[in-house]
Amino acid sequence: MSSHAEQPGTELDSAASPTPLTLYLVKRLELVIRALMDDVLRPLGLTTLQYTALTVLESKGALSSAQLARRSFLRPQTMHEMVLALEKRGLIARRPDENNRRVLLATLTDDGRELLTRCAPAVLELENELLAGLDKRQRDEFRETLRHGVDTLGALSEARR
Repeated sequence: MSSHAEQPGTELDSAASPTPLTLYLVKRLELVIRALMDDVLRPLGLTTLQYTALTVLESKGALSSAQLARRSFLRPQTMHEMVLALEKRGLIARRPDENNRRVLLATLTDDGRELLTRCAPAVLELENELLAGLDKRQRDEFRETLRHGVDTLGALSEARR
């Protein structure tokens, strides 16, 4: 008998549930991706969370810290500290919002864009490793299934707030 507590959706619970929950598999995938991303981004001076925030700014444009936190899946307090660190490094700049002078909008600087360009090959290599062995149809289905999950649970999360 194992001394480990058996958790639903884990390999330890194979008698009750022969296959792990999809949520468990997604979480495991996230943890593996995060560890590998941290490894490839560390030499460039970034964490996965910082990289995510910079890519959100790259795709969405100027955002407040609160907006950036929501889109990066972080608490506002955590994002505030990250924004200060990224600003101090010159990767982002902040300016007052023209519509609400109390709100500061963050944008990527040229240095931030250049750093993302340097990160791209390592991140793309991980993406390619994740999708290796899948044909185009399988890759498209995988991405669409993930998008469906994000949209569905994102809507649920918003409705509960």
